[in-house]
Amino acid sequence: MTTKLLIAIGILVAALVSSATAAVKHQRDEKGVQRGQTLQWSFDKENVGTLPAGAHVFSGTWAVKAESDAPSPSHALCQTGSARFPAIVLSDKVFADVTVSTRFKPVSGNEDRAAGIIFRIQDQDNFYILRANALEDNVNIYRYVGGARQAIKEGAGKVPSGTWQELRVEVKGNDIRGYLNGKLVVEARDDTFRGGGIGLWTKADSVTCFDDVKATAP
Repeated sequence: MTTKLLIAIGILVAALVSSATAAVKHQRDEKGVQRGQTLQWSFDKENVGTLPAGAHVFSGTWAVKAESDAPSPSHALCQTGSARFPAIVLSDKVFADVTVSTRFKPVSGNEDRAAGIIFRIQDQDNFYILRANALEDNVNIYRYVGGARQAIKEGAGKVPSGTWQELRVEVKGNDIRGYLNGKLVVEARDDTFRGGGIGLWTKADSVTCFDDVKATAP
C-alpha cells in the first residue's frame, strides 16, 4: 500500500470519526439573529474584574481589565490563567453565516501565545476555532469536536507579541475564511457545524487581551 493511499485513508477516517462524534445542536435555519444584525463588545462599560454581561466561561480565567493602550479606551477582556484551551462564549445568540472580528494583543506565554475566535459553538466541546499564534507566526482553522482539537487548514502570518492586531473570520455556508489585519491568510471548507454561538479562545498559558469584538449576520 502506497504512502499517498495511506494518507488518503487516514484523512477519510478522521472525517468519518469527526462527523460521528460531533454534537450538533444548532442548524442554519434556527432562529437567532436577523440578517444584517450586529452584536458588539467594547467592554468599556463593564466593571474591572467582571465578565461581560451575558458571557459564559467554558475554561480559563477571564475578566475585564483596565488597559491603557486598548483600541477603544480604556477596558479590554483578558485571559490571564492557564488551562488546556481557555474559552468564553459572549452571547447565547445563534449565528449561521457570520463575520466576527476582534482586536487582540498577545501579552505572554511560554508554552503558547495564542488568540482565537470561536464560532458556530454547540457546547463547550464542539465548535470551530480561528487561531493566531505569536510563537509560531501562523493563523489556523480548527474544529473542536467531542473535546478534541482537529486541524482543518494552516496559514502563515506574522503575529507580533505586545501589539494590538485584528483577527477576522468570515463564514458562509461551509466556507471559512480567516484574515489577519485585513489580509486573507487561510481558507477552508467544512460541514461539521452549520450554526451556533460565538466567543473567544486562547491556549495553555497564553495571556491575551481582546477588544472591539463585532459579529454581523450578513
